Amino acid sequence: MKQILRNKDTGNFLIRYWKSFLHALDGLRYAFKYEHNMYIIALAIFVVVFCGCYFKITLIEWLFCVFSMGIVMIVELINSALEAVCDLVTLKENVLVKIAKDTASSASLICCITAAIVGLSIFVPKIFVIFE
Repeated sequence: MKQILRNKDTGNFLIRYWKSFLHALDGLRYAFKYEHNMYIIALAIFVVVFCGCYFKITLIEWLFCVFSMGIVMIVELINSALEAVCDLVTLKENVLVKIAKDTASSASLICCITAAIVGLSIFVPKIFVIFE
């Protein structure tokens, strides 16, 4: 079977990695331009980083925060990609497309709720100390 070469498959391995990196940046640019949830996620990340610095959280707490922030962004990007593929398949109402979009969106929601629980468990006790 003949291999189909895509644009990113041409050039030596450094050029291919560079092209892949640029494609990944294109994906982020698209997400921030067209997916409103990415701004909410970015704002949440800013708040977490600010609070983490202000409260001088431990290395383990930073790791939980960074992991949570990364997973939320990853799941939202995968959700956006799945929605784009569904729209490519059909823009007409379709029960299976609705299920795919809704369950991907649910995964993103559950991920955000889980990250919020992580953040609250780290920062609420530190906030209570201020008011004692």
